[in-house]
Amino acid sequence: MNPQEGPTPRFSVGEGYAVYQGPTPDGSFHRHAAFQIAVAVRGEVSVVDASDIHHRAVTLVVPPMERHRMLAATDLVVFYVEPHCVFADRLRERHGDGVTPAPELRGLRAEDIGRAGARPSGELDPRLVEALDTLWDGNVPMPVLAATVGLSPQRLRALARHQVGMPLTRWRVWARLRLAAEALQAGRSPAEAAFAAGFADQAHLTRRMREMTGLTPVAVLSLLRGQPLRAT
Repeated sequence: MNPQEGPTPRFSVGEGYAVYQGPTPDGSFHRHAAFQIAVAVRGEVSVVDASDIHHRAVTLVVPPMERHRMLAATDLVVFYVEPHCVFADRLRERHGDGVTPAPELRGLRAEDIGRAGARPSGELDPRLVEALDTLWDGNVPMPVLAATVGLSPQRLRALARHQVGMPLTRWRVWARLRLAAEALQAGRSPAEAAFAAGFADQAHLTRRMREMTGLTPVAVLSLLRGQPLRAT
């Protein structure tokens, strides 16, 4: 697939979400920490789940920590919705288990998430919501984070696993990946993006990004520049 044949890729971040529009290559299996809403501009979205079942629809939702991989498409709009916002409450109600079609979200736009992305979840424990928000702001040690929200470290870890299905260490990595993606969008190199997001080096960023998005920083940078994908 040659991204130059498709639309110019766009990436942006809003309150409670990030969105990418453009071509996507075949990805490797991964799990991410946000809800993923993939909308095909033309044709269908194709996702393979951990049981090797192929899901195809105009719009698919993948819940947090669901192992899957995306198949190549020339033009998708992909939203990543943070699990501790009000919009995620809506997704949990209808799309909280496995990869599911979502025809009602076919025309979803960033503006439609709007305030629902900025407002905290009404379903999750407010102490967990505060902890997840705090981790966006920096590398807060677990004892300090737990004390800030009035819980023991053990109770906070258990709450995260129970309500959002992931350890807080996973969420911390996801927050850093979003910073790295913003740096790549701003034109910085993978090595510079790794440093800006707090990874040890480019190799560390590459491992984590492949593990949680199915792509590498080099692939993401190529897509954002509208260049043919290079082997990674």
